[in-house]
Amino acid sequence: MLKKLFQAFRPAQNQNLPDPDAELALGALLVRIAQSDRAYLLEEISLIDRILARLYGHNALEAAKVRATCEKLHAAAPETDTFGRLIRETTGLEERMAALDALWEVVLADKHEHKGEVQIVNDACKAMGLSVIDNKRARERARQKVGMPAVPEAER
Repeated sequence: MLKKLFQAFRPAQNQNLPDPDAELALGALLVRIAQSDRAYLLEEISLIDRILARLYGHNALEAAKVRATCEKLHAAAPETDTFGRLIRETTGLEERMAALDALWEVVLADKHEHKGEVQIVNDACKAMGLSVIDNKRARERARQKVGMPAVPEAER
């Protein structure tokens, strides 16, 4: 069903795109977050490549090729929740939690939480079947990883 949905949203010139799996769905979400503030920085691109390599065992060249495919999928794809549902339906809890951590890593790549990026993560989290508490914990782990202070209580 998701395959048909993706095909319905694909423009005719992008028929050579692969059908997304959990890896491509996560990659497209990472790209969507990185591009959401209209500043697709080299640091974010490099981070996406490192995340794809870490989670899926790619070397640097393979990860860059996967990211390039994900950039095309992001441009041609439907809403964020479609990617999240694909991840939920094809992976276990541990993989979904790792995906959520990766999304927060990209949000915080520039050490700023842009409203649009946070909204994408919140939507993806819900679509992946993860809780608000899972989301808060992933956010805190990512903030610690990049050396940012904990989220103030008022923002939680």
